[in-house]
Amino acid sequence: MSTFAVRSREPQIALKPRVLLAEDHQLVLEGIKRIVESECIIAGTATTGPEVLSLTSELQPDVVLLDIAMPLLNGIEVARQLKVRHPHTKIIFVTMQLNRDYIREAFEAGGSGYVVKQAAASDLLAAIREVQRGRFYLSPMLSEPNGGAPSAEETPARLFSSLTPRQRQVLQLVAEGKSAKEIAGFLNISVKTVEFHKKHLMQQLNLRSTAELIRYAVEHGWVAS
Repeated sequence: MSTFAVRSREPQIALKPRVLLAEDHQLVLEGIKRIVESECIIAGTATTGPEVLSLTSELQPDVVLLDIAMPLLNGIEVARQLKVRHPHTKIIFVTMQLNRDYIREAFEAGGSGYVVKQAAASDLLAAIREVQRGRFYLSPMLSEPNGGAPSAEETPARLFSSLTPRQRQVLQLVAEGKSAKEIAGFLNISVKTVEFHKKHLMQQLNLRSTAELIRYAVEHGWVAS
């Protein structure tokens, strides 16, 4: 007597993506959480760059929602490291930055999506869906004529193109008010090396003091405000 396998008629339930939220402003973090929890599982939250790296290794999320201006290690540098350590994890930048240089650097660092905080909540959900399908996503408002076009005064191109990753780390930590000793401990280098990097940063950026270094980093959105 022949037997036939019966195929289940129950619909296949798509698994919700596991998402790590990286945002250092609590109110913004709670807002993002409320937007995405309807379609995603919140794997965890991080408030500093190093914490993003640590929690991604621990939690193995499908998607990381990442701000550019993160304390201790900014989102661009975090993304670069994530793509080496966790190449299958999708990265979506969620940021205030409209500047085209930041957009370019975000994708070159390994981002799959770029959503501005000024956009509608639906943009963020659309970005998560698209990157999960292996596509790229850019907030529609950034595709509009003159949308996010930088002025000559605000472009951070020099910051990206002329500085090494170590110099960018030192610049960020100086701008966050860390002392040379604190920076040395955090980066596991000597105080003398920190001062060397500061000196060369000022020379390369044509700045004359630590105060000008800090102002430069803040004005270009390189540090969390």
